[in-house]
Amino acid sequence: MAVKLIVVWGLVALVAAVAAALLASLRNRDHSAWAAWSFLFPPLVLVLLFLPRNAGPRPRRRSIDEEDHEPA
Repeated sequence: MAVKLIVVWGLVALVAAVAAALLASLRNRDHSAWAAWSFLFPPLVLVLLFLPRNAGPRPRRRSIDEEDHEPA
């Protein structure tokens, strides 16, 4: 019984992460962050579903090189 529960939870988490990444891309939001958080907490997909679309360009994440060369 416990193994089935773990497998079901894992499948739900994977489906939620993929759905959140697709939904976030459609709504001009950071798809990697939404996928990661939705993998950990699958109900967050519902939060993303009710958020409005971001106006303007999609937020850009800075690369590690850009963060390293940032003045302190």
